[in-house]
Amino acid sequence: MSKNETIKATSNHLRGLIKEELLEDTPAFGDASEQLLKFHGIYQQDDRDRRKEARAKGLDKHHQLMIRTRIPGGVVSPDAYIAHDDISRRWANGTLRVTTRQDFQLHGVLKGDIKKSIRAINDALLTTLGGCGDVERNIMCCPEPIADRFHADVHRSIAAMVTELTPKTGAYHEIWLDGEVVETSEPEVEPLYREQYLPRKFKTTVALEGDNCVDVYAHDLAIVAMRTADGAVRGFNVLVGGGLGRTHNKPETFVAVAQPLCFVQPDQVVGVAREVVAVQRDFGDRANRRHARLKYTIADHGLDWFRDEVQKRVAFQLQPPEPLAWKPVDDHLGWHEQGDGRLYVGIYIENGRIADVEGVRSRTGLRRIVEELRPEVRLTAQQNVILAGIDPADRPRVERLMAEHGIAAVEVIPQAVRNAMACPAIPTCGLAVAEAERALPGLIRRLATVLDELGLGAERISFRMSGCPNGCSRPYLGDVGFVGTTLGKYDVMLGGDFNGTRLNRLFAPNVPITEIPALLRPMFETFRAGRRPDEGFGNWVDRVGFDSLREIAAAERTA
Repeated sequence: MSKNETIKATSNHLRGLIKEELLEDTPAFGDASEQLLKFHGIYQQDDRDRRKEARAKGLDKHHQLMIRTRIPGGVVSPDAYIAHDDISRRWANGTLRVTTRQDFQLHGVLKGDIKKSIRAINDALLTTLGGCGDVERNIMCCPEPIADRFHADVHRSIAAMVTELTPKTGAYHEIWLDGEVVETSEPEVEPLYREQYLPRKFKTTVALEGDNCVDVYAHDLAIVAMRTADGAVRGFNVLVGGGLGRTHNKPETFVAVAQPLCFVQPDQVVGVAREVVAVQRDFGDRANRRHARLKYTIADHGLDWFRDEVQKRVAFQLQPPEPLAWKPVDDHLGWHEQGDGRLYVGIYIENGRIADVEGVRSRTGLRRIVEELRPEVRLTAQQNVILAGIDPADRPRVERLMAEHGIAAVEVIPQAVRNAMACPAIPTCGLAVAEAERALPGLIRRLATVLDELGLGAERISFRMSGCPNGCSRPYLGDVGFVGTTLGKYDVMLGGDFNGTRLNRLFAPNVPITEIPALLRPMFETFRAGRRPDEGFGNWVDRVGFDSLREIAAAERTA
């Protein structure tokens, strides 16, 4: 077993020494607690911008914590939004980070403030339990707030899955909420996760037929709701084995798209989700964490074997999966009708960072709108924010508040900028080997300028940047992906597609960020001249092939 497996097995269901170490006058938790904290939605980090200064002064790292709130489907009440904004101001770094999996992250929380922060989140009826760690993570869903039977039925199924797949340990309430410790001779039981939980994290998403805004193929478990002619849920397509993490120079690690497994009835979806997780619990690799995700279990044993294992555990017959067809991905930005007489507006948040910076005061602006109009808030898989349930009479007021705070209407955002996203990376993420959130804005605007000059400014091309190969921004599914290799350099990946159904591939390794626009410009020029009608950039790359692209790049270098 790996070291992490021993820590989990001896943790007394995720308690360990966290409660005791909380009382110690030290800025950081011990190594074992650092691993267990992840299950509670907490990552121990340090401010990497201050490392060099600390070393020069002979000081320890500037330790801090990141809290990740688990938000099923990205649905946040007005009170919960305000609570997170309050926490960010009082105990974090003054910003809120929307993740690519519809969570909130709070960065820069000190150890002495962690318990107060988590209690405030729970007071707002959300939790951080399962935000990280080797359990079912946040269950995603298309965030579009349409008021109809289909959407309501899907969200009921998600709520049931969340209940079934959330850890049952009492550790969370005992440590963070001062819950009563129940003295009993009966051992505590985790009915699904048992003593060691899962071998690695497990990510699930729920998509709606035709709309892949949540990147179905990136997930361990993907569930696609299929609708009847009269708008009810008639069943779910189930896909398994997606995952976008890998390790540089470790070819035995790889990225994979989820594969169709089966079709199930609405009353069967929770059961099949549970047993998919259970099969991974029982057969996932617990010796090598780099080989512990579901995609490796399926690669080792085969999809047919996996289907048979799930079938053995359910009392109903798994049906063959149905074909899936996707419309162009909708990011749900701008103004739309909900179907109940009210409106929703999708607001672009660059790289998910809700902050008051450089003329864009999104934190203050969103806070005012939520306080004054009380819309429901929904977080999207593109790191944006939806405000739902707005009275049409209040639309001018919302638009005025947005304009006053420099929050751009979607119509003025360049397509390249709108369709780009990055992970946080440096300075908070300990795994990052390159910048991402702080590097992409400058790069994407240079690329937007190139596209404008070529008459391609309205073209929908997805650009995704990750500060390391773990791929939190899902760079391997974009038309163009940038994966950090070292400070200032990136692997350039090409040939995905805008709808997120195909992996891209490595085109050029270790490219300095300053050279990326010059690398891509001749390809954009050739794409403009040789594309087929309605052919996207990634599909064009996939059709013409890398040999042709390398000839284009070589000709540009010798010109």
